[in-house]
Amino acid sequence: MPEQYNIIREAVRAGRPVATATIIGGGHIGAKLLIFADGGVRGGMGDESLERRVVADALPMLAQAVTRAVEYADLGVSVFIESFAPPPTLFMVGGVHISIALGAMAKVLGFHTVVVDARSAFATDERFPHADELVIAWPDEALEGRLDARSCVAVLTHDPKLDDPALRVALASPAKYIGALGSQKTHAARLGRLRAEGFGEEQLARIHGPIGLPIGARTPGEIALSILAEVVKSQRGK
Repeated sequence: MPEQYNIIREAVRAGRPVATATIIGGGHIGAKLLIFADGGVRGGMGDESLERRVVADALPMLAQAVTRAVEYADLGVSVFIESFAPPPTLFMVGGVHISIALGAMAKVLGFHTVVVDARSAFATDERFPHADELVIAWPDEALEGRLDARSCVAVLTHDPKLDDPALRVALASPAKYIGALGSQKTHAARLGRLRAEGFGEEQLARIHGPIGLPIGARTPGEIALSILAEVVKSQRGK
């Protein structure tokens, strides 16, 4: 048991997702299984069939950082699955004034914040002192391979040369939230370009555009507030 807790502690410190599954009713009470995002496990529950089912249930829960008890009525077993996942990441494409306010607010809510901009003059430590990461690269290069089911992407440059590549990568990913800045007219033109590239209506419907909840926001801070509110709403499945 101490070894398992050491593994959990090290995974949390390294930012690696891990779930614990503990039998709390029926079977071997207290038996624990550690489950990693790649499907690897440590420990055991004394029943390989149960372990396979628990892993299958735990992996999507871990991807969404969900914690809850799961009943296996046919086996007379209850298992408590607890997810230990790093904070969700908010990727802000464009080192603009809205991103400055959005990043500061997101940090308060516990997000890992990443600012992406190919323009080095925009993505600076002076402009973003609270950002966890500043990535000076084209959005498609910066986002490729980094978006998971808890990632949130706010595309804010208002420039198709930067926005469209970011959206292509985001739409091909399991990202939880995708939003893009722009008026109704701008968004319609954006959808037209993406549609011409072969993206389907179901994919395009994932883009929140114009970005943010309709609260009458005008200033960068107000727009950032509307975006973050929409991100949280999406996270909660509302």
